[in-house]
Amino acid sequence: MMIRSTKPFFFSFLREGNFKKTKMETNKIYNESNLETMAKMPDNFIDLTVTSPPYDGLRTYNGYSFPFEEIAKELYRVTKEGGVVVWVVGDSTINGSESLTSFKQAIYFVESCGFNLHDTMIYQKNSYPFPPSNRYFPVFEYMFVFSKGIPKTTNLKTVPTKNVCGARNTRQQDGTLEKMQYETGKDTRIKENVWIYECGSSKSTTDTIAFKHPAIFPEKLAEDHIITWSNENDIVYDCFGGSGTVAKMAHKWKRNWILSEISSEYVQIAEKRIAPYLAQTSLF
Repeated sequence: MMIRSTKPFFFSFLREGNFKKTKMETNKIYNESNLETMAKMPDNFIDLTVTSPPYDGLRTYNGYSFPFEEIAKELYRVTKEGGVVVWVVGDSTINGSESLTSFKQAIYFVESCGFNLHDTMIYQKNSYPFPPSNRYFPVFEYMFVFSKGIPKTTNLKTVPTKNVCGARNTRQQDGTLEKMQYETGKDTRIKENVWIYECGSSKSTTDTIAFKHPAIFPEKLAEDHIITWSNENDIVYDCFGGSGTVAKMAHKWKRNWILSEISSEYVQIAEKRIAPYLAQTSLF
């Protein structure tokens, strides 16, 4: 049995062009722009990215800018073949029309960067702010799952099967219905791609310090994607590190992690939040 060190881990590689040896430190929050962090990474370095970018100016994020196209291209470069990027994003409503930012970004990832759109998933919130008076309550965001080629890891979540055996009507080619007996032989099945999460104060996390950040996503969301698309010892990245949710869940599931966060204020929040968990001894 090997004891996992909570100290940072270093990867060494040669940068193309200058052949200078550089060290990339994991299990660390980089207080800089994600473009600066990714510039330190070699090609095909990250197994999984789980992130939720600032979009449509819904939060100020201490006034920092968001060069989406540059970030998307760098994410493709640093992602391993078979690696995955989970991009959690929604749309604002401007002058009575949704912005379509989510779809524009998804198209850019595919057509301009080279990713596959492996799955379009939904993050449904079980709570929401005071709704508008002329539309249905907005309770979801998209979770675009981009892959660099075919995903190398798919530890898909399962749920109990309601009917292990029985009969059902099956539509035939000519349109008629035929009752057919079937037996699955399994008591579980693959879960749907709409995931419902508790969110809001004391629901997204029990770490009260995390709510000093203006926009956090549920720990369970990060956890489920980390389990699904990565394995132990893989490298998980969050290019908008925020309150440290991805780092906490990656550490819990014995993954190495890297966070980029340009705001020193948010870095301090994340470091204080995850410090107690990093101090705990983890065993393989």
